[in-house]
Amino acid sequence: MDGLQPSVGQLRRGRVRRRRQPQSHSGSVLALPLRPRKVRRQLRRHGASRVAALRAPAPPGEDSEDSRAEPTAGGAGAALPSGPAAAAGGDTGRPRPPRAWGWPRPVPRPSAAAPPGTLSGPQVDEAGGERPRDSPLQRVLAELNRISSSRRRAARLFEWLIAPVPPDHFYRRLWEREAVLVVRQDHAYYQGLFSTADLDAILRHEEVQFGQHLDAARYVNGRRETLNPPGRALPAAAWSLYQAGCSLRLLCPQAFSTTVWQFLAVLQEQFGSMAGSNVYLTPPNSQGFAPHYDDIEAFVLQLEGRKLWRVYRPRVPTEELALISSPNFSQEDLGEPVLQTVLEPGDLLYFPRGFIHQAECQDGVHSLHLTLSTYQRNTWGDFVEAVLPLAIQAAMEENVEFRRGLPRDFMDYMGAQHSDSKDPRRTAFMEKVRVLVARLGHFAPVDAVADQRAKDFIHDSLPPVLTDRERALSVYGLPIRWEAGEPVNVGAQLTTETEVHMLQDGIARMVGEGGHLFLYYTVENSRVYHLEEPKCLEIYPQQADAMELLLRSYPEFVRVGDLPCDNVEDQLSLATMLYDKGLLITKMPLTLN
Repeated sequence: MDGLQPSVGQLRRGRVRRRRQPQSHSGSVLALPLRPRKVRRQLRRHGASRVAALRAPAPPGEDSEDSRAEPTAGGAGAALPSGPAAAAGGDTGRPRPPRAWGWPRPVPRPSAAAPPGTLSGPQVDEAGGERPRDSPLQRVLAELNRISSSRRRAARLFEWLIAPVPPDHFYRRLWEREAVLVVRQDHAYYQGLFSTADLDAILRHEEVQFGQHLDAARYVNGRRETLNPPGRALPAAAWSLYQAGCSLRLLCPQAFSTTVWQFLAVLQEQFGSMAGSNVYLTPPNSQGFAPHYDDIEAFVLQLEGRKLWRVYRPRVPTEELALISSPNFSQEDLGEPVLQTVLEPGDLLYFPRGFIHQAECQDGVHSLHLTLSTYQRNTWGDFVEAVLPLAIQAAMEENVEFRRGLPRDFMDYMGAQHSDSKDPRRTAFMEKVRVLVARLGHFAPVDAVADQRAKDFIHDSLPPVLTDRERALSVYGLPIRWEAGEPVNVGAQLTTETEVHMLQDGIARMVGEGGHLFLYYTVENSRVYHLEEPKCLEIYPQQADAMELLLRSYPEFVRVGDLPCDNVEDQLSLATMLYDKGLLITKMPLTLN
């Protein structure tokens, strides 16, 4: 995961807007005020409510008694043959080891040396072979296809990903704090997600470019080398580099693999942050990358073979929850690992930003793993950094105290050369600054900045993957087709009696910009990061309450005739625009008019 970066394509214009110009509307440049009281009345009238993430029951046979083994000091110790020992109920003065979940396993010490897809998943892999029909992954994807709420689907898939660790415990005690090892002893757990056969097929059939989509790297004698030749990564070149001891890193596999796309598209709603991935194939008895830390939360899914991992805590407080990835470290820069283990297929390793890590293959066995990454630059500091300039601008416009001039003589007692001065004028100056900074909170456009970050997340997101139900009840399921020289089955329309809700929970966000309202959405995003510019529809002021009702009422259905618009024309215009764009589903299939 040496600097996990998705590939970026050429940007193309693709913004969708209505032609009619809206009436001007007063309000913040960033946030157009809506009418929440009217919306709340409509929510109470129709009993609409947001459905929280629920823990879905596990499918039969997925969580056996064996896989529910609770972590013990012995289990953690087994995964740490040369790391610090676990302390039971006390502080030894050493960092606590990460929790190891599932079956403890003895670990050897190292030797010296498109349009939206369907959630049920493809039945053939990227190489054209048949997917395993009854792997744990295929079972959970089939289960997700039966869950109506996208938020519940995201919660269930994350629960499956980290099982048997309870999600509540993970977020409360481990997220951003500890490295976590999940040992499953189930080599088929991720079967069907990605394989070396998939990688070979992608090299043969896709336009994979060295440096943009594929990296070849090795770490020998404490030095990392990147050996990317120019041009396309044809199989002959890629596999020759692999034979020469290079690890192959496929960037953004979700652009090539439908299953990886489905996996990430569901999980991004769980994190509320972009979910990306890389795939790493390492030849036997080699190491591809130098020790380093990343600026993302990392989930390592071992897919094939075995790999020895060493994970280290941040060395100094400034590396904790790092904002940028580190340079390469030498072995002399590292202390004792907090975790040392060999991952086998089906195992999971999680570590937070700033945790140094390195991995190598041994014993004549290759390794294939996928790293799921999220939470890049998604911190309180990033949020406040966006708030403060706007708060200062608003304060200067609205409060005369921020516009008063500085004391004429302030340079006589302020600045580094006066930092030890006891001048009372200096004390008064510092107090004035503290008072003004405290007042900034009254001018902070917190909701407007939250909307802008949500807009950015919509742009970052993968396009949604649909369940069979969502496809059948949306525009994607209409029976319109070309037959006998003409279109047939044309004429299905929404009416005021039609009941609708948003296609999924996190696919759209309404944002006020420049006195106008825009609805940004994900359904036309590319699987390649930021290949397209953000897509949006303009929402007119007289339809704002209706749009907010639809966004907030998911997954409850709302009758089109009950949308809080001034007239039927606005109700049908809004609902039809959203349905035609693929943003709404109906309670019942539309009938031909």
